[in-house]
Amino acid sequence: MDFPPQITAYEPRADQIPDTRTPARFLLWLLRLQAGSLALSAVLSALWLLPQFAGPYLVGRAIDDGVLGGDSQALWRWVGLLLGMMAIGAVGGVLSHSWVVRTWLISLYATQKMVTRKSVQLGHVLPRRTPTGEVLSVSGSDSEQFGQLSEVVANLFGAVVGFIVVAVLILTTSPLLGLVVLVTSPLLLASALPLLRPLHSRQGVERSRNSDLTSMATDIVAGLRILRGIGGERTFGENYADQSQRTRRASVAAGLVQSILDAVSIAFSGLFLVLLTWLGVHEVTAGRLTVGQLTSFFGYAVFMVQPLQMIFRTAQHWVRSLVSAQKAVAVLGQQPPWSEPAEPQPLDPTGELVDARTGARIPAGLFTVVVSGVPDDSAALADRLGRYLPRRTTPVATEGEDDLRARTKQRGERRRARVAQAEAEDRELVAAAWGVTLGGVDLAEASLADVRSTVLVSDAGAAMFAGTLQDAVDPHGRLTRAEAEHALVVAAAEDVYEAVDGGWQGRIDERGRGLSGGQRQRVVLARAVAADPPVLVLVEPTSAVDAHTEARIAERLVAERRGRTTVVTSVSPLLLNHADHVVVLADGVAVASGSLAEVADDPRYTQVVSRAMDEHPVAEGAVE
Repeated sequence: MDFPPQITAYEPRADQIPDTRTPARFLLWLLRLQAGSLALSAVLSALWLLPQFAGPYLVGRAIDDGVLGGDSQALWRWVGLLLGMMAIGAVGGVLSHSWVVRTWLISLYATQKMVTRKSVQLGHVLPRRTPTGEVLSVSGSDSEQFGQLSEVVANLFGAVVGFIVVAVLILTTSPLLGLVVLVTSPLLLASALPLLRPLHSRQGVERSRNSDLTSMATDIVAGLRILRGIGGERTFGENYADQSQRTRRASVAAGLVQSILDAVSIAFSGLFLVLLTWLGVHEVTAGRLTVGQLTSFFGYAVFMVQPLQMIFRTAQHWVRSLVSAQKAVAVLGQQPPWSEPAEPQPLDPTGELVDARTGARIPAGLFTVVVSGVPDDSAALADRLGRYLPRRTTPVATEGEDDLRARTKQRGERRRARVAQAEAEDRELVAAAWGVTLGGVDLAEASLADVRSTVLVSDAGAAMFAGTLQDAVDPHGRLTRAEAEHALVVAAAEDVYEAVDGGWQGRIDERGRGLSGGQRQRVVLARAVAADPPVLVLVEPTSAVDAHTEARIAERLVAERRGRTTVVTSVSPLLLNHADHVVVLADGVAVASGSLAEVADDPRYTQVVSRAMDEHPVAEGAVE
């Protein structure tokens, strides 16, 4: 009834705040998050183990009182108690397993929810700091590791309760054997401690290389169409195979230490069983134990192996979870750089849009085309107009990660330091005036929510999630059928509706796979048009479509956006022919602006547009 778990972390009014100061604190917070469920799981686990740690006592009494003592009533009494205890154990086992799976799933999905919400909270800031593969690994494999930890912690409680009960029974029956149990058990645990550190280190290396492999796979899939175009499939395939082998070697190295630790656990537990049985037999021959008590001691000895192995297993899972928690903390511990102004100023979408850095002035209510010979310059201008931080070619979390021989803790500290430095740099970027004004108000003086609702920036790299065509065009479900169809028409994407089997309810794969580059670009454009923002900024919206389609888009887009500020970065003559205003960028600075006729004679404009026409001729029969 309470699944999926109610996780409020990173919501606007969150009452759950993850402790991301250290990996250990995060794991303890995650366990406290479901303390009630874990406590019930632990009790059920103890009931499940009840026949195993209390059963030998009943068997011993049945032998001494019923078999050797010749008392049939006592025999049936002890046998009845044993059957009742087995019934309790059976019911406890079923409920324990069900509840343990519940805690496992809660830990898993709670982590996935927190990663998703943190990604939404940080938005475009997260890819600047953390590789996509790292985020996917935390949400996938690491969340599963946290679920396994909650399972072993719950089972550990039952094992420890049984261990204590058996130790008390042994002490009250034979002080010598009880003393052996209490002294030997800590020594067995201490013998495995030296192996935990190399296990932690090697699993950290394995986790880092696996994350790198995931990031590489994500990048290859995202750029597969381009790789095929330039014939780079073989090169990137070989790089992936090489990284895969490095990951495999790291896994084998971690598995070697893991197997040694398992062997030590089994060997020492077996020796403990042999020692306890041998001492018990000597106690019987000395007349200090009965045959029934010896039988009970053997049952105790068999059971005592289980708590010891459970403690070993818990220690191993804790080490693995620490490695995963270091990655989770690196993602969840990041804070957005934005801070709301003390007195937010309202934005006037009918005002002029001015960028102080480039000197570009975007008149209100006009269709403006920004022309630049360097696409990155115009894309950077679009980011500033929407108050987005500049893009990074390499996330800060991956810089300097080639030294995998260092300890996991050292790597984690270096990564946290780099991310903290990036956070400080981001805060410094947004702390002062942004340098872009709308209607005379700097974007930094307005609330971020107001900026996002007023200025919409859409580029060719905008994400498309798996879902229906209707979800792709209207992800928030705000449009009527007629409005959604109109958005497709403006983007000249009617053919996408016809091509997708099922029309509006036809399925589109993640990232728009299955659509051509031009179709995907026009669906993204339709989504931006459907949002109907007061100020719309489009980055190269027609770079992947043919000339005829581009001409239809230009005509329809200008008509649709008439009277509202629209900025398009492009060097397409077809779009420029419909421009009310043109801004020419050279070396990242606006060097000319005005109507198309006013800038047409500028040699810098002529050079950029002429080169674009040479590279992409407007052929009569051009197709996508």
